[in-house]
Amino acid sequence: MNKTNAWLLLVVLLVSLGMKTEITYAQENAPAGNYLQAFLSLKTAVHQHYLDSASGLYHPDPGEKHRKYSYLWPLCALFQAANEEEKVRPGESYLQPVWKAIRHYYDSTGPAPAYASYPPAEGGGSRFYDDNQWIGITLLNAYPRGHEPAMLNAAEGIYRFMMTGYDTTLGGGLYWEEDKKHSKNTCSNGPGILVALQLYQVTKHPAYLDTALLLYNWVNEKLRSPQGLYFDNIRLNGHVGGPQFSYNSGTMMEAAVYLYEITRNRQYLDQARVIADAALERFYAGGNFRDALWFNAVQLRAFQHFLRYDHNIKYVKAFENCTLQALKRMTMPNGLMGLDNKPVSLVDQAGMMEILARLAWMQARKLI
Repeated sequence: MNKTNAWLLLVVLLVSLGMKTEITYAQENAPAGNYLQAFLSLKTAVHQHYLDSASGLYHPDPGEKHRKYSYLWPLCALFQAANEEEKVRPGESYLQPVWKAIRHYYDSTGPAPAYASYPPAEGGGSRFYDDNQWIGITLLNAYPRGHEPAMLNAAEGIYRFMMTGYDTTLGGGLYWEEDKKHSKNTCSNGPGILVALQLYQVTKHPAYLDTALLLYNWVNEKLRSPQGLYFDNIRLNGHVGGPQFSYNSGTMMEAAVYLYEITRNRQYLDQARVIADAALERFYAGGNFRDALWFNAVQLRAFQHFLRYDHNIKYVKAFENCTLQALKRMTMPNGLMGLDNKPVSLVDQAGMMEILARLAWMQARKLI
C-alpha cells in the first residue's frame, strides 16, 4: 500500500470512528424533546427497579415493605402505557405481560367478578370501580388492533361489575369503592362513561350509549364546578367537595369528544372545548404540572383525542412545555422520575411513560 492510499484509509477510519462516536453520544444524550428515547429510558428504569421477573408482577413503592407486590392501580397505569407503546413501536405485544400480571388480581366473587386492589392469592383487597374501569378503557383502546374476543369479553365483564355500583341515591351515579359506599366520585363516573362509550362504538348496543348519557348528565349536574372543571366527589349527605384534579377534567372532556364522535352533535365538541380551556388555565398555564403525573396523563388523552376535531395545538403545546420541565427537574440519575432524589410512586412513573409515548406518537407524525 502506498503512502497516499494509507493516508486515505486513515482518514476514512477516523471519519468513521468520529461518526460512530457522534451517533453514540447523540443516543446517550438525547434531547429532552426526543420522547421515544425518554420513554425507553424510563421504561428500562421502571423494569429494573419494580419488575419481579420471576412472577411477572411488580414490587410495591419503596417504604411499603409490608406488601410483596404493588396494588392494582399502578398496573392499570402500566397497562395504558403499554398500549401507547404498541402504537408508537408496532410489531410486538407490550400489553400482554402487563395483562398477565393484572389477571393475578382477578376476584371471582359476587355480585360480579372483577379485579381486586391486591392479588387474592396474597390476601386480596377492596374492589374499586375506577381501577376496573381503567383496565376496561385500555382493553377497548387495544381491541381494534387485533379484535381479540377475550379483550372484549373482559371489558364487558368490567361494565357489568361497574353497574353493580349504580343506584338512585343522589339521583344516580356510581360509587367509588365496592365495600365502602360513602361517596360517588368523578373518578368512578368519568371513566365509567368512557367504558360505556367505547363499548357502544364496538358493539352498537344502545344500552351502552344510554348508560353513558345517564352518567355524563349526572356528573355535569352534580360535580361540575362553576369554572368548568370537576369536584372530586359528592358524599351521601349531599356535600360536594375535594380537589379538582386533572384526571377528572380529562375523563369528562374525553367523554364529550366521544359523544361528538358518536352523535356528531356539536354541543359535545363545544363542551369539550370549555373543559379544555378551563384545564389549560388551571393545570398548565404556569409551565409546570400542578398535580400527579398519572393524573396529567389522563388529561393528555383528552387533549390528544380533541386534536382530531379541533386543530388548535395550544392545549398539547402547553402540556408539552410542562412535560419538558418535568423531565428537566425530575429525572433522577437512576433513570426514574423523582423529587428531591426520591422516586415518585409507581403509578406516576407509569403515568410519565404514557405521557412520553403519546408525545412520541404525535412527534413522529409532526403534530407537535
